[in-house]
Amino acid sequence: MNKETIRVIKSSVPVLESKGEEIVIAFYHHLLETHPELKNIFNRTNQKNLRQPRALATMVYQAAKYIDRLDTLLPAVKEVAEKHRSIGIKPDQYPIVGENLLWAIKYVLKEGATDELLQAWAQAYGEIADIFISVENGLRENMIKKGGWKGFAPFTVEKIVQESDIVKSFYLSPKSEGLLPDYYPGQYISIKVRVPNTPYTQIRQYSLSDAPGGHYFRISVKREEGRGNQPEGLVSNYLHNQLRQGDILEVSAPAGDFSLRPSQKPVVFISGGIGQTPLIAMVKHLVNHDPHKNITWIHSAKDPGKLAFFDEIKEIIDRAEGRLDAYYALSQNVSRNGDIQKRGRIDEDWLKHVIQTTDADYYFCGPLPFMKFIYTVLKSWNVPDSQVHYEFFGPKGALMA
Repeated sequence: MNKETIRVIKSSVPVLESKGEEIVIAFYHHLLETHPELKNIFNRTNQKNLRQPRALATMVYQAAKYIDRLDTLLPAVKEVAEKHRSIGIKPDQYPIVGENLLWAIKYVLKEGATDELLQAWAQAYGEIADIFISVENGLRENMIKKGGWKGFAPFTVEKIVQESDIVKSFYLSPKSEGLLPDYYPGQYISIKVRVPNTPYTQIRQYSLSDAPGGHYFRISVKREEGRGNQPEGLVSNYLHNQLRQGDILEVSAPAGDFSLRPSQKPVVFISGGIGQTPLIAMVKHLVNHDPHKNITWIHSAKDPGKLAFFDEIKEIIDRAEGRLDAYYALSQNVSRNGDIQKRGRIDEDWLKHVIQTTDADYYFCGPLPFMKFIYTVLKSWNVPDSQVHYEFFGPKGALMA
């Protein structure tokens, strides 16, 4: 991009800061009205609760702010590109997105959307789209080299296990021999389903909740219950209530950049609710392959009925031979006196008590308020960013105000 285009894009940063969310909401509305076939790809729930528009608004704002240093955005691009590859975004869909984004800028800014601004953003979007396409093509090629596939492949539901009152595990085996690729513990797959009496397919990502090396993928799905103005989860309730052993699911190859990093330090896993699913794959992998690693497992749940994988963790502890310590916090109806170390929510004082050294690698996942709390605590302990790793379920949010 030339200097004038960069100047114009940077001049739009204050406008995007104040109007970015409005622009992106208009963008998605217009995009899905003019191209309803894309409703087969985009998560409608994340549209309604504004998580997806807010995530995209942040990305557009960051792109404008760092338009002269786009390389600084590559980690965020890689994260989004992993999801795009997983749900099947194709290169020829990027021009459609660009047209609708420019339409939304003009629609929201009205006379503020000058020809100069629109031309600059058209050029900038083209550059950014090329980066995404290049990264996504690389991810697809790399996955195929590892034994994966493009798009979705049929898997058979081999087994269903009730893990808690609201969590079921689904063991998925490929219909084609030799189809199962290796993956990194912490990654996820996308599943594509057509829920009866709905007009579009639905795509959802679920973490692989078992260590690599088996003949199956395991996903563990929380049944999202409706409450207040929030409806029950369309896909999670379909999986819980209607999916049966022997049924077929369309499954993507594993994706995601949340995985274990090489390190000699102890590892601390901290999870809230269903956030334990990518972490349990990591802890099982470490116990199986790193006989010298000291591991701390910390998990928070609402009550004993919501406590999934408790017996599985106990089996892992036995195999770890003293290298794995597990601690649980339940906020309600605590009855397991010997097994539950804390009654109530996780707090900083308790974390200090159960974590033997703050100089560790931390992996955490759970509801957004939970993650914000854990992140704030780690920052107050001066844990370096290189030792802090986390995963958002759904569109990326912000952990700092």
